Formats: sequence, C-alpha cells, structure tokens
Amino acid sequence: MGPLATADLLIKIVTMTKADCDNDHIRVFVDDNSAIPDRTGAILHGGPDPVPEMLSALRNLEKCGADCLLMPCNTAHYYLPRLQRETAIPFLNVLTVTAGRCRELFPGKTAAILATTGALATGLYQEALAAEGVSYLVPDEDEQRKLMHLIYDLVKASLPLHPEKHLWQEVLEGMRQRGADYFILGCTELPIVASTLELDGPFLDPTAELARAAILYCGYEVKE
Repeated sequence: MGPLATADLLIKIVTMTKADCDNDHIRVFVDDNSAIPDRTGAILHGGPDPVPEMLSALRNLEKCGADCLLMPCNTAHYYLPRLQRETAIPFLNVLTVTAGRCRELFPGKTAAILATTGALATGLYQEALAAEGVSYLVPDEDEQRKLMHLIYDLVKASLPLHPEKHLWQEVLEGMRQRGADYFILGCTELPIVASTLELDGPFLDPTAELARAAILYCGYEVKE
C-alpha cells in the first residue's frame, strides 16, 4: 500500500535491525496486494471499499503465523478499527508510534503534517499528535495540491521526481514560514520523495518509526 512503500518498510526493518549475519534478522511475511483500492479515493469520493482486500491480505498473514501486523500506508489506518476487530493479532499503529516519537525527539516544537488529503480529512494524525501534546500545522490548499501531485502523479506513477523538486521546496518553505519546526512524512510515499531529492528537513519518517516499533516488539535491537 503501495508497492514501493511496502518495499521501503521492509528495507528499513532489515537495515535498522542490529544483526551480525542473515540469521540474526526477523522473519518477515509480506503480502504486497496491489488490488487494494485507493484509500483516499474511498474516504473522500466514495470509491471502492479497501477493507475486503485488506482482510484478504490479513488472512494470508495470519496463515503464515505473523505475531504482529503492519500497514505501510498512513491513510489506511482510518480502517484500522474495522480490521483489528477481525483478528487477535495486534496491529502496530503508525500514527500513535509517530506521535509518541514526535514528543520524545522534538519537545516543544511544532510539527508540519505532510499527508494525503484523505489522511488529513480523517483527523487521525491531528488526534494522535494532540493526545501526545504535540503542536502541529497542516498544509494550506495550494501546498496540499502540490503534495498530492508528488504522491500520486510522480511516485505512484513511477515517474522522475527531480524535474519537480521545486514543488517540494515550496511546500517546505511555506510551512516553515508559518511556524513549522520539522516535518512528518505522513504518507509512505513521502520518505521516498525526501530521500530521493536529498532535501533539508528536519524530517520524521513514520515508516522508519513503524519499522523501529516492529523490531522492538519482536524482541530485537535497533541499530543505532
């Protein structure tokens, strides 16, 4: 959700795990189900419900013997309550994990939430940050349009990012001027944008924080 974001999460689990050889790593099951409908489209425009295909992936991971479940899509966490009711296996919630790390790493600072329009419309990130006492900003209408273009028209379409690097810089600078101290890359395509374009943050990567939480949950050590 989507394929590149799924691969990014797996890479981060592997590279962030303290291990001296292949056998020291966590066993990871992946169901990269490209049939899951777009979550923002479902939330905002009444598009196809993604939960049936998400449940299909969940059942496959249950059969594999998974001990915890991860969703490499921030927006998909809107559906987490429906999914969690269907299984005894715990989900690690990227929203709450990220909010907790914001409080730990950036005390007293203001976060800028960079996320899909669907994720922002649900208010889930805003609620998670508020629960941790974290101050935040959201993009204005023009900034949000640019973000959605970067996510959907470039990353998800497998097109080059560099020709439109200026759009990303405009979003960051605009939010800095409005008081943002750091940026939450709250769509799993956005860490790919940030690393590819080598831009200045500071950034907090929820995909990396989800990987970190999974490593610790499974009883392994995080590589510092």
